[in-house]
Amino acid sequence: MKNLFFLLAAAALLSGCVYNSKMSTNGESLAHHRFVLESVNGKAVSSHSAPLELSFGERQPILERIYISGSMCNGFSGTATLHKGELKATDLAMTRKLCSDPQLNSLDGTLSTMLRQGAQVDLTEQQLTLATADQTLIYRLADLVH
Repeated sequence: MKNLFFLLAAAALLSGCVYNSKMSTNGESLAHHRFVLESVNGKAVSSHSAPLELSFGERQPILERIYISGSMCNGFSGTATLHKGELKATDLAMTRKLCSDPQLNSLDGTLSTMLRQGAQVDLTEQQLTLATADQTLIYRLADLVH
């Protein structure tokens, strides 16, 4: 009985020690990386002549901002903040052309809204996920940008 008590006490003590490997993504881990869009809300994105990409450039530590650029139907660029895993870009410059592909036009609006309002960022070795309550965009690492 005594051994059972110690065994239960040890199990209870160990169950309180949970390892959390999830770390908040920061600007240093995104800088100089280029990602290509793979799926939107779990659905694969159909192939286009040009890759639908998102790139991160130089990190500006004093301003706590990172350079961001990319393309869907339209190209965009600007700076973004990354705080506690939330990426937010309120001052993006974007071209405003109408594309013949309705999916690309929709993706332009989706990404623009996500970046303006803020999206949670999750980065693994080969995958970047941008997510809000309504949308999830999954990108795969394409290469490093210099």
